[in-house]
Amino acid sequence: MLDYDDLLLYWAQMVGETVIAEDIGSRFDHVLVDEYQDTNRLQASILLALKPQGRGLTVVGDDAQSIYSFRAATVRNILDFPAAFSPAANIVTLDRNYRSTQPILAAANAVIDLASERFTKNLWTERQSSERPRLVTVRDEAEQARYVADMVLDNREEGLTLKQQAVLFRASHHSGPLEVELTRRNIPFVKFGGLKFLDSAHVKDMLAALRFAQNPRDRVAGFRLMQILPGVGPSTAQKTLDLMAEDASPISALAAMPAPARSGEDWTTFVSVLQELKTGKAGWPAEIGLARQWYAPHLERLHEDAATRQADLLQLEQIAGGYASRERFLTELTLDPPDATSDQAGVPLLDEDYLILSTIHSAKGRGMDEGLHAERRRRLHTERSRRRHHCRNRRGTPPALCRHDARPGRPCSRRAATLLHLRAELAGRPARLCLAQPLHSRDPAAVLRGLQLAAGEIGGRSSPSAAGAHRCRRPHARHVAITGSSLE
Repeated sequence: MLDYDDLLLYWAQMVGETVIAEDIGSRFDHVLVDEYQDTNRLQASILLALKPQGRGLTVVGDDAQSIYSFRAATVRNILDFPAAFSPAANIVTLDRNYRSTQPILAAANAVIDLASERFTKNLWTERQSSERPRLVTVRDEAEQARYVADMVLDNREEGLTLKQQAVLFRASHHSGPLEVELTRRNIPFVKFGGLKFLDSAHVKDMLAALRFAQNPRDRVAGFRLMQILPGVGPSTAQKTLDLMAEDASPISALAAMPAPARSGEDWTTFVSVLQELKTGKAGWPAEIGLARQWYAPHLERLHEDAATRQADLLQLEQIAGGYASRERFLTELTLDPPDATSDQAGVPLLDEDYLILSTIHSAKGRGMDEGLHAERRRRLHTERSRRRHHCRNRRGTPPALCRHDARPGRPCSRRAATLLHLRAELAGRPARLCLAQPLHSRDPAAVLRGLQLAAGEIGGRSSPSAAGAHRCRRPHARHVAITGSSLE
């Protein structure tokens, strides 16, 4: 009957009675609290009431990592902890770092030194590095996203794979502009932390449109979908669904109904889109593109961060392109949903190389283990997607070039396929060639070096122009991928 806040309030009230507090405290020889810098005053009062003398009480924390003030956490709890007891609590400093490098720790120590009040400690590590952290000033968030994407691509051209790079951010929604930029450049990424992909409101709205078109008697999907329209509330949606349920042809019944007074042209457009989706004239997966175009103006009206959410819908459309039909897509999405935003952005790359986005909380401590488990689940999901994609009828989709390989490659243009086949013939031997996602680089010199490297890998002597090239690293085969909008 109690939520989390109630548990704390009732507990604090209970230990306010000295006799009860002594009885409960005596049942525990040792009390250990982790991440003590992120506790609030109510939690601190409970702790001090249970162990007022401090015997057997240990707290672990870092005053420089107090980041949950928006949840009422106060750094005063850990700063005032030693003086709360007589004699004062012993302080054990854990200043050796096992994760980072010394230049990064030197920068962190310099920032921590600026604190007006703190526990004195200087972090150190045995891990050395010649690289130093950079402080970069940009004009706005859009410029920041472009800078990060450019740095990722520059590192990749120098031989650092995407999986060896990570972008950390404070909260899940801070990655929005970067996700848009990565999607625009077709840079694959996996994001840890924040809402699951299918838990987002805009993704639910899109899936509701597809589910309602597939089954007009799905009241849950219809109820959600109709309330997207201006002037349509719960009562109107309920009455409309009741009238549709009484008719043998629900969509025809919907079209015959008068539009709600304040819905205007939005109702007419809504009905026509549903009719087109129901008949399937557009074909799959063009149907999801039709639904996305209908939803676009409502997305801008309902959400301030429409551009970021639009990127999610584009990724959903890419996922849908790997399925043979709308029915198959909705069924498998329900049975085997992706765990995180951008978990499956289209057909998986054969080299499984992707950039890692993560919240700070998901990237440290227990979140690291959770990230590893999520990665294992993602790999299993990727392998299942490959098998389904290989067994599925590929009629109506672009051809994929993947010679001597049972697994599907990335869809590629006829021009690119011709070029890759030609280079394999010049090499004098069959080569496994797959076209990967175009990763647009801004450095022509880096692109040329990559092309020369790719040409030497398969034995070719010419150096055609292209927008980008890279080697797909796999232990059992050699791949060359040449991508871009201009292939000569």
